[in-house]
Amino acid sequence: MIKKYIGNLFITTRFYISAGLCALTFIASFFVPVFFPVAKIFFTAFIILIAADYFFLFVISKAPSARREMGDRLSNADENIVTLVVKNNSAYTVNIELIDELPFQFQERGFAITKNFLPRQQQNITYSITPTQRGLYEFGNILLYVQSQLGLVLRRHIAEAAEQAQVYPSFLHQQSYQLLSNATIEGGGNRRIRKIGQSMEFEQIKDYINGDDIRTINWKATARKGSLMVNNYVDEKSQQVYCIIDKGRLMKMPFAGLSLLDYAINTVLTLSNVCLQKQDKIGLISFSNKMGSIIAANRNPIQKENIMQALYKEKTDFLESDFEMLYTQVRHKIKQRSLLILFTNFESVNGLKRQIAYLRSIARHHLLLVVFFENTELNKLSNAEANNIEDVYVKTIASKFVYEKRLLVKELQQYGIASILTSPQQLTINTLNRYLKFKAQQAI
Repeated sequence: MIKKYIGNLFITTRFYISAGLCALTFIASFFVPVFFPVAKIFFTAFIILIAADYFFLFVISKAPSARREMGDRLSNADENIVTLVVKNNSAYTVNIELIDELPFQFQERGFAITKNFLPRQQQNITYSITPTQRGLYEFGNILLYVQSQLGLVLRRHIAEAAEQAQVYPSFLHQQSYQLLSNATIEGGGNRRIRKIGQSMEFEQIKDYINGDDIRTINWKATARKGSLMVNNYVDEKSQQVYCIIDKGRLMKMPFAGLSLLDYAINTVLTLSNVCLQKQDKIGLISFSNKMGSIIAANRNPIQKENIMQALYKEKTDFLESDFEMLYTQVRHKIKQRSLLILFTNFESVNGLKRQIAYLRSIARHHLLLVVFFENTELNKLSNAEANNIEDVYVKTIASKFVYEKRLLVKELQQYGIASILTSPQQLTINTLNRYLKFKAQQAI
């Protein structure tokens, strides 16, 4: 009884303002006695209004109802929509302040939404959340603080809405990237791309039209039909693509709320979707000082779900990555020539030189693409204006590290290894561009 009728009672700002005015009136009556009867009238009216407001909230009005609607899976680094369905079950107009108990990962302590509800009215209140960590998120109850038109006191109602949601690698923007993969992402309009060889995957025999390669004329079909017929070929399918994710300590660096590992994981999920659309086989390997997930390349539709479940569990290790072990596993597990996209990070030329022998060994048997990251914070420092000696020193050091990053690309090119140096925000689009370019050149 105490918890129901007192524990859920809260005082509003309007209550304190009204009480303060009554106190000021009594103080004024001490100096001007004629104000004393007025002060008593104000105080009596104040007590009556409080009693009426309390009686309305705790006796007459009915408790509102609320529920939360959202997906079982949330997309990491994307805006996810959450809907609160709230209904005023009372026959009177009320104001309701809603507080949704968000997971601790958001560190949100001031989340509140205030709405006016007409009698028996139901409203759908939406807001967005952007998680920056993969894992399990626990939502609590929905707190509803009901206030009448008098607004002197509040009554708290608790709607039981505790539930859990899993935050998976970014999957909301996959459709847009899938549409882009059907066009020329490189930009600049139509452009001729030099192909290393000609695809030999036969599709059909069709009538000759101006512009067809005369070398593809099918003379037997031409003789049977009496008109020129040509063989039609399509890009090769079922090529193997492996995404290799480095989980070493350098992949823990954060940019814009996400670690480099999370940027790589989001890109791998999008790339796997595009590869399956192109009917290529997609696989996954993760490693640090020891091997992590290994998923053999496959083009079954279930492969996308398998990769998502594996990526959901990946975490960064704070140890040095073992590239020698990676080379051994690649030689043992991948027998067919494949496109290997290695997501890693190097901060210095010496760091790359320690691993270059293993990368060259992998590149002898497969088409290797090394993807590593620009330090966008260093780029800002190198481009900042120097106003004093300290700024000149900081700018010089930052420029040195930025230049050293570019040297890494030259070092890899020297050994014939393809590479991408990209900002974390442009990782997905740059990786898709290079994959589609390899497909167009038939380099795999």
